[in-house]
Order: sequence, then structure tokens, then C-alpha cells
Amino acid sequence: MIKDLTTGKPGVTLWKYSIPMFISVLFQQLYNIADSIIAGRYAGENALAAVGASYPITMIFMAVAIGSSIGCSVVISQLFGARQPGQMKTAISTTLLSGLALSAVLTGIGLSACRFLMRLIKTPENIFADGELYLKIYIGGILFLFVYNLCNGIFNSLGDSKTPLYFLIFSSLGNIVLDYWFVAGFHWGVAGVAWATFTAQGTACILVLITLYLRMKSIKTEDKIPLYSYAMLKRIGLIAIPSILQQSFISVGNIFIQGLTNGYGSSVIAGYSAAIKLNTFTITSFTTLANGVSGFTAQNMGAGKYERIKKGFNAGLLMVLFMAIPFFIAFFFFGGAMIGLFLKEGSSEALDTGITFLKIVSPFYFVISVKLLADGVLRGSGAMKYFMIATFSDLIIRVILSFILSIPLGTNGIWLSWPIGWIMGTALSLFFYLKGKWEIRSKREK
Repeated sequence: MIKDLTTGKPGVTLWKYSIPMFISVLFQQLYNIADSIIAGRYAGENALAAVGASYPITMIFMAVAIGSSIGCSVVISQLFGARQPGQMKTAISTTLLSGLALSAVLTGIGLSACRFLMRLIKTPENIFADGELYLKIYIGGILFLFVYNLCNGIFNSLGDSKTPLYFLIFSSLGNIVLDYWFVAGFHWGVAGVAWATFTAQGTACILVLITLYLRMKSIKTEDKIPLYSYAMLKRIGLIAIPSILQQSFISVGNIFIQGLTNGYGSSVIAGYSAAIKLNTFTITSFTTLANGVSGFTAQNMGAGKYERIKKGFNAGLLMVLFMAIPFFIAFFFFGGAMIGLFLKEGSSEALDTGITFLKIVSPFYFVISVKLLADGVLRGSGAMKYFMIATFSDLIIRVILSFILSIPLGTNGIWLSWPIGWIMGTALSLFFYLKGKWEIRSKREK
């Protein structure tokens, strides 16, 4: 159901809009974690390490899909808030056609560069073949990944966060069942994990695309609308390209950190892989609420309701800080049990690595959650320059410090770079939000 986010009590409206998005990400991350748990418990520590070693590379492709989704959702939300259904439908069709072309290009580049990328991050030889195989199968399904994320972004921009939830539940449960069937039943190892994701994502992509087509067909416009517009593509690109760069920059930074971590051996890689999946689950949960704030901001910006945006941010702040509490408790006090889910007979080094990482980063979830929420307002308003400055500062500091601190402190130095980068990035994001950089830019464009 399409929902107008410019009316009703801001806090209540944001809650109703964001909760289905949050549940969606729970299921999405559930199957990502299930991949690693099933690989670690049924195919062994090296299989877990192989999936983990290729993870930051897969996130580059995910970054492009998510960045594109963010770009289209902001523009579509603005057009929806401004009551311009014709332009909104043009933006949707332009997004999907451009996404199909871009995903085809990425698939070709990715398949030809698999081995080079795995060598680039210094993947140990004992897990190299499995890591490369997983990566190739994953890249083969980029088309599904891309279109699926674009459709989810489009639904969310229309205020409909429930439809993506239904497809996420279907995809996630299907992926988990296939994971177990292919790995534990057929003993396909790492390939089974990859094919499970490929199959579940592909099926969900086709179904969500059909649903979106039927939904758009029901929206009537007076005049015939163009299916593709270069002017609309440019408008979307002004938001999407910085978002893609931001997401990709983070992924490239993670590749450097993964390459640094790979130098400590497969046991450390396995422990880090388990911990980073849990950490990603947490950060993605915060980001989902931030995306809700982005959609809320974009629609209300289109309607010229700036004070309502501030009330939405305050409501979102309470939500995200409240969400950080259970993650902190689970990871800081019960880190051993959480990492143990991934390792049936893993080494003590792998277990200790994962526990240490979680203890170092989890207290700072209360910091990074605030940054992501402020970023949501900056992005939703189109203030991409300030959004990128805050994000890139966090990442650059984190990558540089990981190399510097690893010299005297080893892996602990790498893990410590996370909270330091988060603190610096949060300070910048809050500064830009409180100074009203997003509001100034929005009013200037009116």
C-alpha cells in the first residue's frame, strides 16, 4: 500500500513506516548469517573463512545496488510528496532500465576479475579455490541482486515498506532451507552456499518485479508518460552516484582491512568473518532506520514541511538508540556464544578473534547509530556533499589507523580503528545536521 509520509504525527508515521523495513533487514541479514553458520558448522572452518574472504568483494557489487536504490528512492519520494505521478512513473521506469544495463556491465567485469580480486586481498592458498568459486557464483546473480534492491527502494519511496518485507521473508526462509539442503544434504560445500543465495534471490526478484509492474499499472496519469528520460536519469544520478561512491568507498576500505586481516591466517579470517557478519547485521539495522528517515525527509522536503523533518529525526533518534541496547548486550557480554554459532569445531584462535572484535566495537554502537540517522536526513534532503564528507572521513581514518595500529597491537589494532573512525564521522554528521546544512540546501532549491 502506498503511504503518504507528509501527514499524521511524525513519530507515529515514522515508526509505522520504519518497522516493516527493520523486520525486512532482520530477515535479509538472517540468511546472510545463516550462510556463514551453515558453512562453518557443516563444511568446516576453512569454508567459513573462504566465504568470509570473498565477502568484502561481494559488498562492492552490493554497494552499487544499494547506492542506486538510495538514489532512485530519494527522487521518487520527492516526486510522490510533490504529487507528480507522471514524473514519478518515468523515474521508476528509467531506474529499472538503467539498472538492467548497469548490472549486465558489472557482471561481465566481475566474472573476468574474480581471480585478480582474490589475489589482491592476499587470500591464503588453502581457501583460495573455494573463495573464488563462491565469488563467481555470487557475481553470476548480480542482475537479480540489482533489480531486487531497486524494486525494494521504489516500494519504500512510495511509503510502502510492507511489500518488500513479504518478499524478504520469502527469500530469506527459502535461502536458509536451500543452504541446509545444498550444504548439509548434498555436501556441495561453499558452492552450495552460493547457489542457495542465487536461487532464492532470483525467485524473489522475479516476483517483486511483477508486483511492482501491477502496482504502477494501477496508478493513472492524464498523459502518456515517457518510459525513459535522460533528464530524470541525471536527477537520479545526482543522488545515486554519491551514494554509490559512498557505499563503494566503504567496501574498498573493507577490502584493505580484509587484506590486512588475511595476513594473520585462516583461523583469524574465520573468527573475523563470523564477527563481521554480526557487526554488519547491527550496522545494517541502523542503516535501515536511517533509510526510513531518508524517505520521510524526502517526501516532507517535497511538500516543504521542514519542521516535520526535525520532529522525524528526534523520533528516529530514540528508535535507533533503543535498538542499540540489545546488540551491545548480546555482543559484549555473550560474544563467545554468538561466535560459537558459526564454529562447530573451530580453533581457539578463531573464537578469541571474534570475541575480541565484538567487545571492542559493540560499546560504540550508540555512537555510529546517531551518525547514520543524521546521514539519513542529509541524504534525504539531497545534501550529498556534506553526507559524503562525513562518511569518507570516517572510512579514511579507519583504514589508515588499522594499518598504523596493527604494527604495535596486531589484530587488536585493526579492530580499534572502528570506534575511532565512528567517533570522528559522527561528530561531522551531527555538526552538519545541527547547523542546518540540509535545510539551507532544500530551501535554496525551492
